[in-house]
Amino acid sequence: MSEVKIFRVKGRMLLSHDRFPEWRNFTIYVRALKPEHALERVYSELGSRHKLRRRHIKIEEVKEVPLEEVEDLTIIRLSQLERWVKV
Repeated sequence: MSEVKIFRVKGRMLLSHDRFPEWRNFTIYVRALKPEHALERVYSELGSRHKLRRRHIKIEEVKEVPLEEVEDLTIIRLSQLERWVKV
């Protein structure tokens, strides 16, 4: 079984592309098995949250990071779980 890693994905997204286009920077921490899976997760989350298409998201960096560098509290807590309990 593969180990789940934490990836930091940095890039830019195009918001309000209608009249006054504005590119904004983003940094998202994602738990995934491979960098490709992390990219798919980022595309899915940004598309869902901001109604963006993939062509409006430009990925600049995908990097595996240790737990000490993570700033997202949810990712930290998920990584510290010892086991999952199914109800």
